[in-house]
Amino acid sequence: MRDFHIPVVGIDSQSEAEEVRYLPLPGEMTTFAMPVVNLVADPEILEAVCTVLENLRSAMLTKRDAKIDLTRLTPDVVELINQSLGQGEVSVIVRNPSNLHIQETVFAGIWRIQKMSTQSVVSSDMLHACAIPAEVQKSALSGTTVVSVPPMRQGIMNAPAVLNELLERSKKYQEGNAAHIINLSLLPMSPEDLAYLYDAFGTGTVSILSRGYGNCRITSTRLANVWWVQYFNSTDQIILNTLEVVDVPEVALAADEDFLESVVRLGEWLSVMREQ
Repeated sequence: MRDFHIPVVGIDSQSEAEEVRYLPLPGEMTTFAMPVVNLVADPEILEAVCTVLENLRSAMLTKRDAKIDLTRLTPDVVELINQSLGQGEVSVIVRNPSNLHIQETVFAGIWRIQKMSTQSVVSSDMLHACAIPAEVQKSALSGTTVVSVPPMRQGIMNAPAVLNELLERSKKYQEGNAAHIINLSLLPMSPEDLAYLYDAFGTGTVSILSRGYGNCRITSTRLANVWWVQYFNSTDQIILNTLEVVDVPEVALAADEDFLESVVRLGEWLSVMREQ
């Protein structure tokens, strides 16, 4: 059976600027590394950044859903925030109802959310500490439609049964339910089977790239709460192809223990910054 790669971005109407830009695949698990301190930062700018991060950390100590608006900060302060938080393992593009670029920082569970205008100008900028921003699930659901069963073609074997199972699971799914996973890599699936499924529900409005262990590409579909989840090896060949019925696949989420660890690490990082 040939590899079947579901495009991370839909096959029509998406500009090249909106596509997820894949980075070179890591050879092993990505581990935490402190950002590099800017030793020449203006003291007032550095203090402003420390205040923002301290406010965020204080909120994280009491709740798992903390937000800090960066929109009105000066460009110098925002730039130093960028340097101070770095880029983590998970990148997200949300295409509907707003064009959002979401990037996890090196502190797991702390996300940067930027709303982009049609001219690719940042119109809002937010730090959000949570498992994953709620906009991801909301957008995925907003991009769903009534699925039509494609016509049968020569070479199709198991795809109709898989589609029926997904339709039933999607219909019964309630928010917070455990994920129901269909591992297509373990099923006898012809290229025609995979094309049949893609014709049925294709890709939706959310694209996620997780670089924790190797490379995992996650794409919402036009079927409510159904996601393509695909793992690739170091040569960009697909090694695991699954469909998950869930709010958002677990591989994209910051775990509770990661969130708590980020609170500790952010405190350590603030101590380093304040010593400059």
